[in-house]
Amino acid sequence: VSTQSTWGTVVGLPDQPPSPSSNLNRPNMKLKSMTSVITKSALVLAACASLNAVAGTAPAPSGKGVVPPVEENGALFDTIGATLEVGYDSRYYFRGLWFADNTAWTGLSISIPLTEQLSLGFGALYTSTIDTDTNVLDAATGVTSSQSLEYRELDLTASLTYDAGFAKFGFVYTHYEFLDGFSGSVNDQRLNAGDLNNNGADEVGVTVALPIGPLNFYTGGFYDFTVHAYYLEAGLDFPIEITSWLSLVPAVKAGYGFNDYYAGIGQAANAHNDGFTNLGLSLSAPIKLTKSATLTPYVAYN
Repeated sequence: VSTQSTWGTVVGLPDQPPSPSSNLNRPNMKLKSMTSVITKSALVLAACASLNAVAGTAPAPSGKGVVPPVEENGALFDTIGATLEVGYDSRYYFRGLWFADNTAWTGLSISIPLTEQLSLGFGALYTSTIDTDTNVLDAATGVTSSQSLEYRELDLTASLTYDAGFAKFGFVYTHYEFLDGFSGSVNDQRLNAGDLNNNGADEVGVTVALPIGPLNFYTGGFYDFTVHAYYLEAGLDFPIEITSWLSLVPAVKAGYGFNDYYAGIGQAANAHNDGFTNLGLSLSAPIKLTKSATLTPYVAYN
């Protein structure tokens, strides 16, 4: 069982809170040479602060009647929402694959409303390991030794989100850049034969988020252009208000791969194996520190 801990700070405009199902999604592309097994528990701390400007009204001249409020024309930066996040994870798992330990990450997301229902989003997330030990086999001597793993990743996203009132629909494109190779490197030598010299991947996805009574349901389908395979995930969470500043949010999430999204080494290229990649349970406890700052610890098991 692995343990994960995260501390983070988020600064942004309150009009565009980060989606619980997206949060600058971690990389979706998983090479066919990887298998899907994870067990993790996580503790996450995050804080967010926001800034917003509100237009006032003009005072009435002396001896006159009340002057109606002056309506100012909308400006671009009056409506843009931005979120900055900084965090630390003791272990970095995603969709059944382990990537590194002791990772620090920084993310920035921007949301630009195009209409009352449609918004355009951009995001960037950089992740780097601080200290990861991995076992490496020396082919010449046949001896396995512990080495320091190097792993860095940059994710860039662009999205469109449509708020239909009863649900939010999204279309997202993500580019993943593996700066040390998909599996990382040791002494500047990439592991797993460089994973076919893979430096990056591109993916498109469609997402849906909607409330179902007291529950929040979210799902997404993704296509990876590198492995030419599909991935489907879905989740539910149930916010429970304990006090005006504390809530508990139990959640469940599952993922399923199609068309050899995950495949074992040596399997035929046309094997077309489908199957579940992970099932996760989590419990978070958002703590509202101020009107614009929230601390959210959570624990998760997958």
